[in-house]
Amino acid sequence: MKKCKITILKTTLQKDLAEEYAIKSFGVCPLMKEGQVFYSDYAKPDGFCDEAWKAIYQYVFALANGSNGWYDETWIDTKKHPGTAIVSCNDGLRPAIIKIERIDNEN
Repeated sequence: MKKCKITILKTTLQKDLAEEYAIKSFGVCPLMKEGQVFYSDYAKPDGFCDEAWKAIYQYVFALANGSNGWYDETWIDTKKHPGTAIVSCNDGLRPAIIKIERIDNEN
């Protein structure tokens, strides 16, 4: 099994939705920070948000186990970015955008 590098690309805030539904002091995700990097194969990395892990673990597991074509070419250009997925956590008001890349090192 390979490992995956998990990078937090962006933390976002859906301002219009947050203004209507969230508490006054609501902002971007307090747990995930842009540029953070984690490594995993099947287990949630230390310090990684539980809810974000629920949203991405199947992609990490599939990529760590060698999948490259389990999604069609309407999503990621696998010729240009093999073994990569761009996903988001499931927080509808402040989703974090996450890149998952299979890396060659096996541990």
